[in-house]
Amino acid sequence: MAAQIPSIYLWLVVIFPFVGALLTPAFSRIGGKARDYAAVGFTALSALFAFLLLVPVLEGQKISVYNSVIPTSVPWISELGIRMGVLYDPFTIIIVNVVTSIALLIMVYSLDYMKNEHGLTRYWFFMNFFLGNMLLIVLSDNLLALFIGWEGVGLCSYALIGFHYRDEAENWVGTPGQKALGEEQAYSPSHAGMKAFVMTRIGDMAMLIGLFLVFIYAHTFSFQALASSSAWATAMSNAGLLVPAALLLFGGAIGKSAQFPLQEWLPDAMSGPAPVSALIHAATMVNAGVVLVARIGPIFYFAMQTDPALVQPFFTTVAWIGAMTAFLMATQGMVGFELKKILAYSTASQIGYMMLALGVAGLSTNFAQGLSAGVFQLMSHAIFKACLFMAAGVLIHATGTKYANEMGGLRDKMKLTFIVFLIAAASLSGIPPFSGFWSKDSVLASAWSAGQWPLFAVGAITAGITAFYSFRLVGLVFFGKASDHMEGHHPHETGPLGWIPYAILGGMTVVIGVLAYPLNIYGALESAATTYLQGLFPAAGIQPAPVGFTFDAESAAIALAFVLVGLGAAYVIYLARRVEPSRIVGQTGVMHGLYRFLENRWYINAVYYRVFVDPLLAVSGWLLDAFELNGLERVNAGTAALWVYISRGGNWVDGSVVDRIAKAFAVDGESLSRAVRRVQTGVVERYALVFAAGLAVILLLYIFASGVVA
Repeated sequence: MAAQIPSIYLWLVVIFPFVGALLTPAFSRIGGKARDYAAVGFTALSALFAFLLLVPVLEGQKISVYNSVIPTSVPWISELGIRMGVLYDPFTIIIVNVVTSIALLIMVYSLDYMKNEHGLTRYWFFMNFFLGNMLLIVLSDNLLALFIGWEGVGLCSYALIGFHYRDEAENWVGTPGQKALGEEQAYSPSHAGMKAFVMTRIGDMAMLIGLFLVFIYAHTFSFQALASSSAWATAMSNAGLLVPAALLLFGGAIGKSAQFPLQEWLPDAMSGPAPVSALIHAATMVNAGVVLVARIGPIFYFAMQTDPALVQPFFTTVAWIGAMTAFLMATQGMVGFELKKILAYSTASQIGYMMLALGVAGLSTNFAQGLSAGVFQLMSHAIFKACLFMAAGVLIHATGTKYANEMGGLRDKMKLTFIVFLIAAASLSGIPPFSGFWSKDSVLASAWSAGQWPLFAVGAITAGITAFYSFRLVGLVFFGKASDHMEGHHPHETGPLGWIPYAILGGMTVVIGVLAYPLNIYGALESAATTYLQGLFPAAGIQPAPVGFTFDAESAAIALAFVLVGLGAAYVIYLARRVEPSRIVGQTGVMHGLYRFLENRWYINAVYYRVFVDPLLAVSGWLLDAFELNGLERVNAGTAALWVYISRGGNWVDGSVVDRIAKAFAVDGESLSRAVRRVQTGVVERYALVFAAGLAVILLLYIFASGVVA
């Protein structure tokens, strides 16, 4: 039995956030509360229609969409035969509901968190516009429309990361004065926003090139059309362009999802308000890259199904980029004290797990397993990471500091936030029975079952590091004694609009974790992924998803062992406080050097500034000084002076020559006029005499001219 859904439902999911953004200035004229609640209301409407699409999926029904008001596909660029449409398979609808539900809770949280901020009309506009563009990415049925949403989220991230564009000191990210390789490691909001914009544009340019390479050979951007024929892929493979085009498209995902080597913008994006951080890290921006790879991965995989070795370099790259990023960013989360920045490191690391799963999908014989594992991790991560960021925002407001080591002892003062933060940190760490355990296990199990032992090993080690830095944060913030900074502060829970959203998310990570086995959530996701693939590739002979709960106890046990090691180390050092961290790090030696190496972000950020930013600024400064100030400015000044002299010369010619000649003509004309006036006597006899004399002269001239007188 298929559920009948009107096509307008799909379009309204995307349209409502855009309408909310466009109407925000109009509602601001009515009043601040009208504007704020209207912005949240339009997000709620989008989430409502997304849920109406999800209900049949939860009931196990197939979805049948009938055209209503707006067809599922409409003409767009007729000259190229390009249409714009929306997708409605179970796989897509699950992602849409993750995005809209998390975004709605973040918007509600914003009502309390942002209530005293300036520029809220701009804030609500870009928050809704951000959501609309993310939904366009998820629901678009072709690469070109997806790219429009792609650029939209890039614009919104720039505006929201740099929301405090006046660059007040309290809104900077990083510790002023801290340097690596002589490079300043603290950045203003406007700098951080521009950094995100520039670094993601690098990936976007690569993506755009790959997108048009595919179009040149396939003559279409449609996912369905690309999936229905492999001729374009064969032609590109013969030309040696298939894997390069796939990697160029993946470049866009590297930028947006902050994967190595374009990961450095994400930690500095913490200059934005906490709700912005939650939206970017949980519901929108960074997940865009995962959605892109989930779209293009199956197309490249099944297009070359007859010879998968030809496209395996692409999936190997995706998997290893994900694994490397997961490990790289997790190690950076082990040190430092900025609360939101540590959470940002964990975001890039957890996105790395998703990329690992999607890469492994193309290296195995069961693509749906890796695809569903990546989506499970996306869903689980969105829940616990949004929860952590919102709780972090409340902690920063309550304590007046962004540094975890300036907090301490808050578990008795903010009990609710402590419990929720602890649950979310446990889920992030992959501790059972929370959702993060099952989602991370599904990623590692996919690598294990595909025989990708090195990738599994990196993922398992990273899981242990994740547990360490997660509970290090818990220990620094909630255990021990309050720091000296806390004197004069009276930390307390925020109002209901602030704590209810992250309390709901904390509850969700518990419910999903507890019900993961009885409801076979992973099996349902694998079934949705299989349905999606079968719809795209009906002739590929894709087998149905296995019935019942699948769990690889061996891989889970190995990963859990690493988690327990990381958790144990964090407990001894930061929760029980049995070992002083400074004694381990020391002032010199290998451990101190390693600590500094990790604290300075492996020096990657500093090297980027040294290699790319500083030379460009130096050249710009030289051009300003030598070319513009001492070159163009002098030429401009000389040219202006020359024209002044020319103008003065012209003025002399005008006054001394032209004016004199004109004056002379005037004087002579006046004299002639006076002479002629003398003839005008008014005596008739004189006029008659002159007239007669004139006639006589004319007669004589005629006689001589006609030859009468020889």
